[in-house]
Amino acid sequence: MRILIWTATALAVVVALIVSMVASGAADAPLLADPGVAVRWGLPAATILAHLCATVAVGCFAVAATVLVVPATARARRLSVHERADLAALAPASSRERSGGSTSAPTTAPATASGNRTAAGHGTRGARRREARPPTKAWTAVVRVGAVAAALWGPAAVAQLLLTHLSVIGDSVSPEMYGSALWQFVSEIELGTTLTFAAILALGVGIAGVATTTANGAAWTAVLGIVALLPPAFTGHAAGAANHEVAVSGMWLHLGGVVLWMGGLAGVLVASGHLSTASLAAAARRYSGIASWAALIVVFSGIQSADLRINDLGELFTTAWGGLLTAKIVGTGLLLLAGAWHRARTLRMLDDGVRSAFARLAVAEMVVMGAVMGVATALGSSAPPVPIEPPPDPTPTYTVTNSPVPPYPSVSSYLTQWRPDSLFLFLTIAGILAYTLWLVRLRRRGDSWPVGRAVAWYAGMLLFGYLTCGGPTIYGEILFSAHMMMHMSLAMVVPILIALAAPVTLALRALPIRMDGSMGPREWLLAVVSSRWVAAFSHPVFAGVNFTGSLFVFYFTPLFQLALSTHLGHILMVLHFSLAGYAFVNALIGVDPGPKRLAHPFRLVLLIATMASHAFFAIAVMQSSTLLAADYFGWLGLPWGVDAMADQEAGGALTWGIGELPTLALAIGVAISWSTSEKKEAKRVDRRADADDDAELRAYNEMLAAQAKAAEAGRLARGGR
Repeated sequence: MRILIWTATALAVVVALIVSMVASGAADAPLLADPGVAVRWGLPAATILAHLCATVAVGCFAVAATVLVVPATARARRLSVHERADLAALAPASSRERSGGSTSAPTTAPATASGNRTAAGHGTRGARRREARPPTKAWTAVVRVGAVAAALWGPAAVAQLLLTHLSVIGDSVSPEMYGSALWQFVSEIELGTTLTFAAILALGVGIAGVATTTANGAAWTAVLGIVALLPPAFTGHAAGAANHEVAVSGMWLHLGGVVLWMGGLAGVLVASGHLSTASLAAAARRYSGIASWAALIVVFSGIQSADLRINDLGELFTTAWGGLLTAKIVGTGLLLLAGAWHRARTLRMLDDGVRSAFARLAVAEMVVMGAVMGVATALGSSAPPVPIEPPPDPTPTYTVTNSPVPPYPSVSSYLTQWRPDSLFLFLTIAGILAYTLWLVRLRRRGDSWPVGRAVAWYAGMLLFGYLTCGGPTIYGEILFSAHMMMHMSLAMVVPILIALAAPVTLALRALPIRMDGSMGPREWLLAVVSSRWVAAFSHPVFAGVNFTGSLFVFYFTPLFQLALSTHLGHILMVLHFSLAGYAFVNALIGVDPGPKRLAHPFRLVLLIATMASHAFFAIAVMQSSTLLAADYFGWLGLPWGVDAMADQEAGGALTWGIGELPTLALAIGVAISWSTSEKKEAKRVDRRADADDDAELRAYNEMLAAQAKAAEAGRLARGGR
């Protein structure tokens, strides 16, 4: 049965690729520098082979890490007092945080024999040894298939690199000069360098996949595979699109969604032959959750990518490229309908013991997915209606930033300019959606959640979306002052709102606990927040040093210009400073687990020291006589007559000014936390006294009485002598 599935899928891929290449004219010989029919057909074949290997590899390892029962090895770690207290407080309760201040005893989930660690069980017993458990046949089979696909991914990526080089040089290079031309391609040409980096990452995934024997290894290999999809997103249409950043982010999201959707289904099909009907039903239900998010990613990024490459909807039916896109849309729609049918009917039939329904639907989905992938590969080899070349006479600003000059900066333009980055916009939408789903799940269970925390989360995510997709980012590419406004808001304002919203605490309370030895979202989140890496990164002292030290390292080194001139650098900058700000704020006023928090007086000292360093950085920028990222800002040629040095000085002043209000808010938050902690401690002592009839006070009084009696006896004894 499995051989039939793979054969049908491969045939669907090949047929769809051939038909699409012929229909779009992508396989026709060019007028100049024809590389030959072998290269014209070999390049898309190598490309789709690399995509298929990536899909199966990432999907299988993701299924092994999140869907199936994972192997466990005997290990133990002593948790700190703060970790035990934080994690024990996150156990799901039938009633907690009731209005009016009443609370009920938490209902902790029991520890399973397979070694799962719940929040309460992990926290209250300090170090808990996980029972050694060998991998199941299903887990072993899925990892083995994923390892084979990962091992083939690297050679396929190398073949893609070599064929791309041949398609670029055509027949213009003699065989004697081929070696030097290839070296120039991989070392000096951006396309060749990107494909080389992609091949290196793919080979790394292959090595990691072959070495995978644990759940952690499967998870890390899947993550590395997702990262390895980033270089291919910089090639093809995304590389030359006018909105380069939007195109690259959208392509990476699209590829990631596809590999989780199609590859996850392939992993479940591999495991199905080794699972009982009940286990298959559980695995299919878990995969359904992954597929839902993956489908959302594919549709979201697909719409954004298509919008960049067509002028209007009529081109879907009047151009060859539009026809291929229409076929891809139809195929994706069929997959969405199949997913809805799977949720409505197939899962119920599996619960009733009927396996054949799932097999039939899965085969149909794999065939359609293969056909869609073939069409998508042909799309990448065809020219879209919107030309991907830059304008014939670009401005200096366009040459440097790959974006047109925005209107003169004003309050209205800052509020109305909009260039949605696919990655950050999706993170904003997904964050709002996930938090809402967790709130709904908590409410249905009968638990409450403070309204203020929800308001803080929604405000923080909306502000994050505006800062990364609106005027601050658009003007931050060309004005240092706008860049610093965006940066400081991301590093200081957004983290305060996110920390007050306590998303990790909500997730650990709302997400279901796996009881069968598999690792779900809650188990992985709990493993992350209790890991040594997070403990080190979130330690208050390290968080404070990282928060301010990163400013000096980033802005006074070439990293700043790298973040301005490359989209990957910009993404890493946003993620680093957002996480660094959250770690620092959470260590001061947050309630999420992770950091070993200092006593409140030391928190104030840390805050003052950190903000003093922050002010010193702002003064250093204001008084600097050297233009930061001079090779970037000096070549923009803005039409407004901007004095770059004066704008840099204004940026330093903004850095200092924007930091004042968040600092004051943090100081007030620490003071409030200090006050409430003392009140909570007093209430705890009162409750204990009520419960044990003030046994502690009686014991203290008895101790004093005994000491007084002993002293009196000693005095009398000395008087008698």
